[in-house]
Amino acid sequence: MEPGLIRLRPRASLRYASHGRTVLVTALDGFVGSEPETGLFVHETRLLSRYRHLIDGEQPLEVAVSNVEQHSSLGYYLVRGCGPSADGASAAIAEHAVELRLSRCVARGLHEDVDVTNFTGQPAALWLEIEIDADFRDQSDLGRQIEDAEQTCRWNPDGELVFTYRATHRWEHQGDGGIDETLRRTRVRVRRAGSPPAWSGNRLGFSIDLAPRASWHACIEVSAEIDESRLEPVTSCWTFGSMDVEPGGGTAGFIDRATRFEMPASRALGGVVTRAVDRSTHDLSALRLHDLDQAETAWTMAAGVPRYVALFGRDTLTTSWQAGLLSVEMMRGTLATLARWQGTRIDDWRDEQPGRMLHEAHTGPLATLNYNPRRRYYGSITTSAFYPVLLSELWHWTGDESLVRPFVEPARKALAWLDEYAVQDGFYWYRTRSSQGIRNQGWKDSGEAVVHEDGALAEPPIAPCETQAYVYVAKLQLSELLWWLGEWDAARRLFREAHELKERFNESFWMADRGFFAMGRDVRRGLIRSIGSDPGHCLAAGIVDQDRARATADRLFAPDLFTGWGIRTLSADHPSYNPHSYQRGSIWPAEHAAFAIALARFGLHDQLWRLCRAQLDAAALFEFTRLPEVFTGHPRDAEHPFPSLYPWTNSPQAWSAAAVFALLQAMVGVYPYAPLNLLLVDPHLPPWLPEITIAGLRIGRALATIRFWRTEEGASDYRVERCEGRLHVVRQPSPWSLTATFAERAKDMLSSLLPGR
Repeated sequence: MEPGLIRLRPRASLRYASHGRTVLVTALDGFVGSEPETGLFVHETRLLSRYRHLIDGEQPLEVAVSNVEQHSSLGYYLVRGCGPSADGASAAIAEHAVELRLSRCVARGLHEDVDVTNFTGQPAALWLEIEIDADFRDQSDLGRQIEDAEQTCRWNPDGELVFTYRATHRWEHQGDGGIDETLRRTRVRVRRAGSPPAWSGNRLGFSIDLAPRASWHACIEVSAEIDESRLEPVTSCWTFGSMDVEPGGGTAGFIDRATRFEMPASRALGGVVTRAVDRSTHDLSALRLHDLDQAETAWTMAAGVPRYVALFGRDTLTTSWQAGLLSVEMMRGTLATLARWQGTRIDDWRDEQPGRMLHEAHTGPLATLNYNPRRRYYGSITTSAFYPVLLSELWHWTGDESLVRPFVEPARKALAWLDEYAVQDGFYWYRTRSSQGIRNQGWKDSGEAVVHEDGALAEPPIAPCETQAYVYVAKLQLSELLWWLGEWDAARRLFREAHELKERFNESFWMADRGFFAMGRDVRRGLIRSIGSDPGHCLAAGIVDQDRARATADRLFAPDLFTGWGIRTLSADHPSYNPHSYQRGSIWPAEHAAFAIALARFGLHDQLWRLCRAQLDAAALFEFTRLPEVFTGHPRDAEHPFPSLYPWTNSPQAWSAAAVFALLQAMVGVYPYAPLNLLLVDPHLPPWLPEITIAGLRIGRALATIRFWRTEEGASDYRVERCEGRLHVVRQPSPWSLTATFAERAKDMLSSLLPGR
């Protein structure tokens, strides 16, 4: 059901256009400078802090401004004071219109087409100005000005304005130090202007004389220099309508290669799902960090817009895993990129040790100059545990030994780091060694996220329950890959260690009086007995004993956790619950991807449908049918017809975009095993999504199109519509299913031999 008039826009006072490392943030009127967070940002540096158009000294009347694609926007404006009425009334302005149209494309800079058209029937003489300034502030701290910095502005009469910024910083942190410099430059060039430009003060001006029905045009190009790199806009005059802004067809090529999803729009939530899938596909492409491409078909992405336009290890790993049904290109690029950043030495300030996987890498001035350690920072336990999992998933989707083998050693080193630096008393713990480090380094990494049941903050070292689950599944799945590669002794050892960890975990983390797993362990106070979403990750990883799986799932759907829009990060009954907080009662779509896989794993399909329906209903409320990074944990009832938004939420956000594909994968029950040319399916479609066709699905060297549908009796079935290459499609429930009987398994296996299967 459509949500009536409800449409929620994250950070509603601002507009965003972005592509890769370039983000244009404007006020709702399309201009930069009136709101403190606005600007043109490239590599987390504000290259334009003011960019506003004036005609005859006045800001034109905004009549329509919108994104067209994520990387483009279009604005229509009317000039005030034209025609017989000069009183500024909107009706008079419209009836005697001089129109200003601003068409913008954001990619490696900014290209703007400026068009002025005279619809008044009388000649018009205008003075168009563009206010321009640059402050080169770091996007992470716009209020901070670096002391040892100098800035110049130079105007070239040939139509180029150049802002240059140089900064130096002598630093010393925890026994390490040095001197770093950065050079950042903004070039604003006028191209193809209908009249010559002039520069005065902080304004670029043009004299415009227009006959009736005549138009005036100019192109404005904004390019960036970031130290050794010069980034030129990739679009040019009159290319505004193009979807693809990367040389070589980056966006279009990816979409052509990716899996396609087809649903009857007239059936229940089919239209919502179609829009969500399409938006997520384009958002992942828009977040691509092209400077980190390993190949055209091997790439990784930024975490989110506007605050996390940088490489984040756990975000890229999680996103790539969730989006496996769409494409393995992100897996290939992410595994290769993170291997290059893997820790090689002990550096406490960066929380780096040999083998540890990167948490984040920033390119803004503060990180580049080493004011903080985030130029290369390792403060996460999750990244090292999840790297082997993604490698195993790439193996399952491709079965390509030559592709996965280069990443086996980085995966081993990541596990070795966990076993050498993070283990204590048989479990895996985190704590920062950095004076500027992250306090909490598990999945919940905000400073106040991990709390005891009385509301007191848990003190590191902390062993989160989900971290144990990630290490368990990492060792289990890497052992399977090593067995295939002929390394049997190492495979046996990892397999044994995984099962020993599972036994210890179920014995030590289970709270019998709560029928649920503890959030974690605090080295000082023992179990962290707070009720939150964390055990859902344990279900997904399979570390939960089978006889405790249903109780764990049921607890996640109790009213204090499940809101109707999703599962809260912290129980509403907890003294620290706050629906507006980052991770103490909010809802994260990325978590729900793991929860959906967990419910499918154990055959809990009714709960799976509730979970997926809740998330897709939420997506229908948000602008562009786009799930944001996080939204608030209000209950879904008559008094709360829609949830609120976390004020700093990122949208688009990579792992929220990818979560949509994991929800679909859980419902159609697709699990690839390319080493055996095998695709397991176990579809359980809900009444609100009775049909879906997955086209161009790649498993190993095969390419398949499979239609899934719900029968009138309420069962689900499938048919292989097309298959190129060798592939066996077999219907089988998950081995961990709590609901599938032996007879059902045998029937499914035999039915897989029928034509079309």
